Amino acid sequence: MTQRSAVAAPDKRRDVTEHGICRLLIVIGVMAATLMQTLDTTITNVALPTIQGNLGASPDEGTWVVTAYTIAAIIVIPLTPWLQDRIGRKLYFCASIVGFTLASVACGTADSLTFLVTARVVQGAFGGGLLATAQAILRDTFPRQQLGTSQAIFALGAILGPALGPPLGGYLVDNYAWNWCFDINVVPGTLATILLFMLLRDPTSPRKSPVDVVGLILLASTLSTMQYVFTEGERNYWFASGTILTMTVVCIVSLAAFIWWELTMTDVPMVDLRVFKNRSVASGSVLALALGGVVFGSTYVIPQLTQGPLGFTPTLSGELFILRAVPILICAPFVPRLAARVDRRIILAVGFLLMAAGTLLQVNVTTYTADFWSFALPLIIVGVSSALLFVPISIAVLSATTPSEGPKAAAMINLATQLGGSIAIALLDVVVDRRWTFHSSVLGAATNSGEPAVHQFFGHGGSTIQLNGIVNTQAAVLAYADATVVMAVIALLCLPLVLLMRKPAATAVTASPT
Repeated sequence: MTQRSAVAAPDKRRDVTEHGICRLLIVIGVMAATLMQTLDTTITNVALPTIQGNLGASPDEGTWVVTAYTIAAIIVIPLTPWLQDRIGRKLYFCASIVGFTLASVACGTADSLTFLVTARVVQGAFGGGLLATAQAILRDTFPRQQLGTSQAIFALGAILGPALGPPLGGYLVDNYAWNWCFDINVVPGTLATILLFMLLRDPTSPRKSPVDVVGLILLASTLSTMQYVFTEGERNYWFASGTILTMTVVCIVSLAAFIWWELTMTDVPMVDLRVFKNRSVASGSVLALALGGVVFGSTYVIPQLTQGPLGFTPTLSGELFILRAVPILICAPFVPRLAARVDRRIILAVGFLLMAAGTLLQVNVTTYTADFWSFALPLIIVGVSSALLFVPISIAVLSATTPSEGPKAAAMINLATQLGGSIAIALLDVVVDRRWTFHSSVLGAATNSGEPAVHQFFGHGGSTIQLNGIVNTQAAVLAYADATVVMAVIALLCLPLVLLMRKPAATAVTASPT
């Protein structure tokens, strides 16, 4: 039985472009909501060991604080265009901010892991649509010729948030309490709700389109099982685990059924996959997948390396990401002007080359003796490359879509970025685990008592336990270096994909001042 039915023609879109103080206040509200959401994707990573200790959870149990949020968020992201159409963009965005803020308060008051994970599910469900909706709002709030400006502003929140999350989380954990990682959302959430409820206008009227129940169930099944496999696979020895194998099969079957249903069995799809017929949307999503993999992959690897074998404090480890955030803050406002004068495909190619170069340089400095400033130059280069990548991808995709396609394209870009991070973290987890074992075996075999250096070590009072500790630490450092190489390879493999982007039109998108 199909869901085919007559669908009313979409409402004529209203011009919601703003100017002056009204536009400025809307930008402040949107950026407050964007930073609130993006900070939460990484701020808990640094606080997780403390949360586990305070709530009496094991490391495996504690990871669900992150996993629960991610699963809920990625299910909601592709639904945001449909939700905006059904209840109105203004109401949906404001309701999402309020729900996210209240869920944050609940997370901060949690006294058990079960309650915290449940609150994180709610927080992820409300937070999932914030980024894509914010991107669409900024696109429509600025004149079309200032698309570059709107996307540069959005990039500051989308890229700076994950970069600032670790240092802020480390500072709050070291100086206050882990609860503040969630409680800090109250002020920006309240500010954003007030400003946007007062000033934001809807480009279209809400439409009571039918609910694609089958599509919703298949989407939830696909994305939740996919995220579970990525998160729990390595910990459960992948397909040696019956649960992981079952989840993988369910994911594949659900995905195939979802694509078939949305493309052939309903005229009112929950997720409009036809937007991928636009080559810029399809190629932009692939590039966003890779960009998310490298950005979130480094956000995963660096804290693990620095707080583990290198012995950094959470605060010092988090402050490393400021080195990546500062060049983003400096460069992002200038990228739209560059994109208006230079073929965006050239900018993207340079961005991925810089990202690969910075990541390979990080490999070179990943040693047992590395200190804070050893990572400075690699992270600065990666920060510059992030600005050169995120803004042109957004401009290229959104400039190639109609206003009605814009929210759908924005949702797909944000979903791809999130999935890229999930895939990269799962892959890097495998690399670190396997290479750690490999390097431990190689180094262990080289540290027999017949080696002069080992003999000298014991001669100076060293013990077997101390030697094993040194070997394990060195093996860990080498494993994280190998994982960083993988990120560099991902960045290099993206270079041919840049050719999939359409050549920009002769009329350039400018970055006029606001």
